[in-house]
Amino acid sequence: MGESRLERRIDSRAFLRQALYMPALVACRFNKDSRVLYQKLVEAGKPAKVAITAVMRKLVVLANALLRDNRPWAESPLRITDTLASLGNYLQRPRD
Repeated sequence: MGESRLERRIDSRAFLRQALYMPALVACRFNKDSRVLYQKLVEAGKPAKVAITAVMRKLVVLANALLRDNRPWAESPLRITDTLASLGNYLQRPRD
């Protein structure tokens, strides 16, 4: 097979892993979706640290999506009716 063009370094994002480790542990304990993901991976035979790393990645993906959509985090996902109601309120508010 061909050689990879990317240089892979183990410590390339150590600061990011360090910043996300504790939030991932808290999410595994208190957030339903993260807890389910963690338990599913551990039950499938993955080491605990691998499962925590998956939760860390999920947090990054979630944060990027929230920033992209410019919306706050909510425990439960928004339903389409909630989104439409918010849009209606936005369109009806007075303009400056």
